Amino acid sequence: MSGHSHWAGIKHKKALVDAKRGKVFGKLAKIISLAAREKGGDPGMNPRLRIAIETAQGANMPKENIERAIKRGTGELEGVKLEEITLEIYGPQGVAILVEGITDNKNRTLSEMKKLLTEHQAKLATEGSVRWMFHQKGAISIKTEGATNHDELELTAIDAGAEDTSWDEEEFTVFTAPENMDTLKQNLESKGLHVDSASLQWLPQTPIQVDEKRREKLEKLFEALDEHEDVQEIYSNVAS
Repeated sequence: MSGHSHWAGIKHKKALVDAKRGKVFGKLAKIISLAAREKGGDPGMNPRLRIAIETAQGANMPKENIERAIKRGTGELEGVKLEEITLEIYGPQGVAILVEGITDNKNRTLSEMKKLLTEHQAKLATEGSVRWMFHQKGAISIKTEGATNHDELELTAIDAGAEDTSWDEEEFTVFTAPENMDTLKQNLESKGLHVDSASLQWLPQTPIQVDEKRREKLEKLFEALDEHEDVQEIYSNVAS
């Protein structure tokens, strides 16, 4: 949920510090509650919860909001039952899109998504028809703070256990297998690197190029998806 370029690293990323702060906090609260429900409310024993809390703190989410979300997840406070969904979508002219969401009513979300997609020349795909075009990786964004020696930073990350690295302007991201993400994060921090965010991401097997007209249509679709309260992350196979 870190906020940078819409096309950085393939993924459509969200702006956390903007007029939609309340909506962003609501989405972050869902992630925290779900993580706490699955493996408990102790971030020391629950890596997914720890990462969710750190992401929320990075977005300046108030401490009391975070604590309330944890308690809803553990059942200490009453709350709605949440479930994760992954939508496979064909965008304008066949662009492959994956949308991850958290909802308290799957049927409602699917109905709203179908209407939204139709308005933007897109449609839901059958299960498995889009997902195979992507592979999931743990992605850790590192604050470079003006570092000029890219090679040295990349070598440090690889020495810490990174499988791959990428740059987008001054944003440095390292990738690893999902099950190794928490270990890599700790290794990077032990080497003095400042982790900005960590999350699981879907990366395209074969990124595609699109013309400016189709890119504009996709941008409008992504903005509409981002507005929906149940949508957490949006990925496409469009090259940056």
